[in-house]
Amino acid sequence: MISLDLAFSPAAADLIDPADDQGTRSRLQQASDWECELSAWIEALRQDRNNHCPDVVRTSNSVSLGVSLLDDASIAELNLRWRQKPTPTDVLSFAALESEMPMGAGQELELGDIVVSVPTARRQALEQEHGLERELRWLVSHGLLHLLSWDHPDEESLAAMLQKQEQLLGMGGNVRS
Repeated sequence: MISLDLAFSPAAADLIDPADDQGTRSRLQQASDWECELSAWIEALRQDRNNHCPDVVRTSNSVSLGVSLLDDASIAELNLRWRQKPTPTDVLSFAALESEMPMGAGQELELGDIVVSVPTARRQALEQEHGLERELRWLVSHGLLHLLSWDHPDEESLAAMLQKQEQLLGMGGNVRS
């Protein structure tokens, strides 16, 4: 199993609704569920040779990445700075991987950062008629795939990416080989 060093920035207290269930509050405040699930997702993507996964990720024993849960204003600032779009968005990913970077033995591989807007995720969860926890997992899985060089410039690649996200969410925190 791959070792994951997760830099987690929890949601600010004002982004947590007292009506949120325990699982959702845990996702908003604690790294442990994310560490378990992200490790399982990365391991599953590494094991399946049919998946798009950079070789450097397949062969690394240790990876690091960041997950930050922000408000709409903060993600809008990032969206403007990096994508020249002055509006909030649901998820941004900032990949650190370059094409087939050389790795030294025992070196930790930095994948990048995933940033999610909690208010946007909350609105989308209502629109999709599912819970906030599922929407957060959906958005983080999408960001992770982008960190691993997945992209969706056309409908076919978007469909493949969305299907992979559904598979990852279906795993929970379990690695399937």
